[in-house]
Parts: sequence; structure tokens; C-alpha cells
Amino acid sequence: MGSSQLSLDALDQRHPGLLPSTAEHYLDAARVCLDRHHTAPTEFSLFDNEQALECLVDWLATDQRTRDAWANQDDATRDGSYTIALAALDVCRGMVAIRRAETRTGADYYVMPFGADADDLERCYRLEVSGTHLNEAEVRRRLRQKIAQTIRGQSNLPAIAAVVGFKEKLVMIQTVEETL
Repeated sequence: MGSSQLSLDALDQRHPGLLPSTAEHYLDAARVCLDRHHTAPTEFSLFDNEQALECLVDWLATDQRTRDAWANQDDATRDGSYTIALAALDVCRGMVAIRRAETRTGADYYVMPFGADADDLERCYRLEVSGTHLNEAEVRRRLRQKIAQTIRGQSNLPAIAAVVGFKEKLVMIQTVEETL
């Protein structure tokens, strides 16, 4: 079975909740994180509620200036994870970011199916994203942590948690149930 393509470029063209400048910012961070462990192209494993999908990820290698600009690994990991998680959600569920979530909602973005009425926030899901450069056990631990964060969030909207494992070439997406 062939791989799907996880397209990281021009996320703003598919995700109305991203400005072109924001999408480019996140992409630069993702490229730096990917370059730490891999050369392009490489295959990532996506697990959406335990359903597996292999996706080919391709990117332009970063130059020294970009690596220097993203020398803070925590910031690069956080922002780069948005690119990978949003692209994965697009592929796995046909969902796109429509706006940034407010503080204390337990999430980073509001997402909904592509083409849905973006003004109907009651039909949105909250998306909480995290990333790591550690092993699969850490990806799973962070997923549990992010699920708990969305449950504590001050919102009655359903939620999705996503964690990107850059080193492990792994993305785990989970619909949040109200019990842990």
C-alpha cells in the first residue's frame, strides 16, 4: 500500500484560521525540527484513534540562518508541531483550523470539517497540540496529558488532542472522551 502525502506547504490556503505569515512561521519551525533527526523525504506514522496511516513528508532543508532563528528548541517544537498536527488532521479527518482558541479553553485551535460554515463555532472541535523529540513512550505520555488538559478546559465543545513525535516520525491524534 502506498503512502499518502502529508503536505506542509501553504497551510494557510487550506486552513482559514492561519494567516500566510503564521503558516510560514510554523513551517520554518517544523523544518528545523525535522532536520534535527531526518532528511527529506521521510515517512511518518499517523495514528488517528488507533487507525494507522503512513504518510510521506517532504520539506526543504533549512539553512544556518533559519536554524539560528529557531535555536530555542522549545519554541521550535511547539510551533513546528502545529504544522505537522494540522496537516495530519487535514489528511486523517478532512478537518481544518478556522481560528485560534481563547486562553483557558484547553486547546490551541478550533477545527471543523473542510467546507463547513466557519461561523458556526458550535460545530467545532477544540484541538490541543504538543510535540516532542523523545521516544514513543513520551509521545503517548504527552497525549494523555493533552487529553486531560482539554477535559479541564473551560469549554463545552468536543476536543481532539494531537502529539507530534519528530524523532520517532509519529503523530498520534485522539478524540477526547470526557473520562480519563
